Amino acid sequence: MTMQTSVFSLDPKTMEQIDCKFHEKRQLAQARAHELFGVFQEELTEEETWALKYLFAYMPVNDMADYDGALFLSHVRQTLEIRKQMPWGERVPDHLFLHFVLPYRVNTENIEDSRGMLYEALADRTKSLSMADAILETNYWCHEKATYIGSDLRTISPLTMIRNARGRCGEESTLAVAALRSIGIPARQVYTPRWAHCDDNHAWVEAWADGTWYYIGACEPEARLNQGWFSPPARRAMLINTRIYADYPGPEDITLADEWFTEINLLENYAPTRTITVLAKDEQGNPVSGADVYFELYNMAEFYPIAVIPTNAQGEASFKTGLGDLLIRVVHAGKWGVLKITVTDKDYYEIVLDQTQQPVGTMDLDMVPPPEREGDATEPLSEDKIQKHNKRIEEGTKIRTGYEDTFLTEAEAAELAGETSLPAERVWDVLRKARGNSCEIAAFLRERSGEYGEWPLRLLESLNEKDLVDTFHETLDDHLIGSLSQRRDFPEDIFVQYVLCPRVLYEMIVPYKQFFQEAFTESEAEAFRANPSELALKLDEGYGIWEDLPNLKGKGNPVGTYKLMRGDRVSLDILFVAICRSLGIPARLHPSELKPQYMASGSSWVDAVFLRTSPKVEEAKEWGSLRLLQDTEAAPETPAASYAENFTFARLENGIYKTLLYPDGKKDVYDEQFEVEPGSYRLTSGVRLKDGTVRARFTYFEVRAGEQADVVLTYRSAEQEIPVLGTVDRTITMTALDGTSVSLGDLLGVNGTIAAWIEPEREPTKHLFREIGELAEPFAELGAPVVLIIGDAQWTASFDPANYPKLPPRTIFVRDTTYAGLPDLIANSPAHEAGFPHLFVLDGQDQIRYTASGYKIGTGKEALQVLSGVWKQTTDRSEG
Repeated sequence: MTMQTSVFSLDPKTMEQIDCKFHEKRQLAQARAHELFGVFQEELTEEETWALKYLFAYMPVNDMADYDGALFLSHVRQTLEIRKQMPWGERVPDHLFLHFVLPYRVNTENIEDSRGMLYEALADRTKSLSMADAILETNYWCHEKATYIGSDLRTISPLTMIRNARGRCGEESTLAVAALRSIGIPARQVYTPRWAHCDDNHAWVEAWADGTWYYIGACEPEARLNQGWFSPPARRAMLINTRIYADYPGPEDITLADEWFTEINLLENYAPTRTITVLAKDEQGNPVSGADVYFELYNMAEFYPIAVIPTNAQGEASFKTGLGDLLIRVVHAGKWGVLKITVTDKDYYEIVLDQTQQPVGTMDLDMVPPPEREGDATEPLSEDKIQKHNKRIEEGTKIRTGYEDTFLTEAEAAELAGETSLPAERVWDVLRKARGNSCEIAAFLRERSGEYGEWPLRLLESLNEKDLVDTFHETLDDHLIGSLSQRRDFPEDIFVQYVLCPRVLYEMIVPYKQFFQEAFTESEAEAFRANPSELALKLDEGYGIWEDLPNLKGKGNPVGTYKLMRGDRVSLDILFVAICRSLGIPARLHPSELKPQYMASGSSWVDAVFLRTSPKVEEAKEWGSLRLLQDTEAAPETPAASYAENFTFARLENGIYKTLLYPDGKKDVYDEQFEVEPGSYRLTSGVRLKDGTVRARFTYFEVRAGEQADVVLTYRSAEQEIPVLGTVDRTITMTALDGTSVSLGDLLGVNGTIAAWIEPEREPTKHLFREIGELAEPFAELGAPVVLIIGDAQWTASFDPANYPKLPPRTIFVRDTTYAGLPDLIANSPAHEAGFPHLFVLDGQDQIRYTASGYKIGTGKEALQVLSGVWKQTTDRSEG
């Protein structure tokens, strides 16, 4: 007798677990039962039924609120059909298909019915290839569609990414994973949550081919797999992981097995690792089970938890990590313990939970990242393969820039401004930002400005730049008309920012104003306007909390959350703000605390108190204030204060320091008071050295209600020697943009120069452009030239120096045909492997005083600091 194999090779226990979780989610989503589960009344195959059950079983609550079952059924049917159509479909094991092909979600993007569209674009290009070559070909296609640009934290969808033709690494990798899954190739987005050797983070893609996982840089093709500019930085990482929306069994190392998702640790595929174990003990020496162990890494001037792992029944938590320094914080039942460790010292640590109050004074600590390491030797690519690859890169760039040429132009914006009697410069600003959505935005302005004057433009200007790419006419109409119908006697800036504007945090913008205006009776609406706390009470009584996926908190759209009558705390806060704005009540999330507030009579902000969602919040307590004072005894090399770059402050909450949210790079920090809640605070400052080590300092202080706390912002010494590393050949000939020949010596400054050999199409060079642009003023004050050198093969169709107007005034672009002018030391590892940009600080004697290669956030600041020191030495000598 032959036993029938269950669908997707699921064993009875797994099928029972999926069925149990599916019914739990069905019970949870009773308020939207028909919209979500009505599809099960259709004629479904067994495969379709179980694929749908699997998706619903582990579905984030926000997705159950925001989308309908028809979308998921369409996705399932297309994915199952694609598996039959692609030649490798049956070679992909069921467990990989379920976890890395079938899922509709990659990150926190808006979900669209895009799988079939992506399949149509890629199937013919890839079906005759091997799986490995299909991965490479898919990435060439992604490069044709989008390239890198830094942006805000909201993740746009693959279709929006294509419409925009650019996005940050998390969006590039979301597109690439969705594209690979659309042709039946298992793929996953992997992250280093934070780098150890520099600030920021990065995301890329792993894809499976015939039994092996490979990595690629999303939208940044290479001629072979397991290659990318981020390879050297990844060897210094402390964690590289991915999250799977399922109860995933491995075989990879599992960092955290939650009921609704699994985090797996992929670090050992990239870097040397060590597994460390932390034992949490109480003051009597007994193990503490259920304590949260935070493994914290210095990045962007805060100690960020790259992993949070609960202790087991024996009071232990284990974590596989890189060979650098960590700050470990263990918290349980109002007590905590802290220990700074060097991972290479040992693999077992005991931490006693005996603290209930923060320390006083200051504390200094050094955080050392894993050292640089060389990669495994690889066979050099043939010249023919290199040339073919470069040709594909150039062709892809031309395709993308050709699409970008279809965006509305400044001349067309001026014509529209004339038609609508709107200011031309402001019209062009919104159309320029709208990019592939510019025709939609223009149509909205053309249709609505006649009746509503400047208000349609004011609405568009209230949005984040990225919103203009995926907000459409129906949504804009709803918020324009719905807001103006609620126009009351508010100052115009208050009305625009806190009533007209639909953006609350990083949720997807949908039409909601008319919906909420019709959701309540007029008497209810009047009661809410008279006392918005009544609205908070109504939501308290009728809405439940469901916290399941950490990265999706606050991503539910207000209408979906309202209909489901459940959501995470942040999504419910967003719902409160959206309802208030729909009823003409100015409302917001507090800029740094993200707590829901409404405007009372006059101009004072009042906290909306949700007793069920935040049971410890007290009624309308008085806030305090914080003033930062400049260190009058600071050394000359002390950095200029910049929030989230070299300092932050955080409030102690339940044993954990919660970093306050202020704009990254905020520099006017001595000129204003910061409104903050009373409590215990920690000021973190840090100076990062060239090798990635951070000299960090904690300053502890208290803020009391109604009082101002004055705190001096101090930094530890960052003075370093400026050695001579080599020389450059000033006779090397290059080509100026006008076609004339110039020697490198003609370009160099008398007292010093920055010279960088760059590759404009790649993310590391784009980071350098941004950093130097942000430092344009100090570079201008210094008067040093910035020489940016590009090879013929790297001068792509999309590159135009005119696109970088914010660079320092003495920036010079030149071409070095074969990069013959690169100093010899770049031929050596690890600089050669790190790749472009290769940046040098040169003194007036053509001596190299600083060099950096490849991706490293902060290179611009380090180069400026060294160049300033070089110029100071030269000035001192001339004056002497």
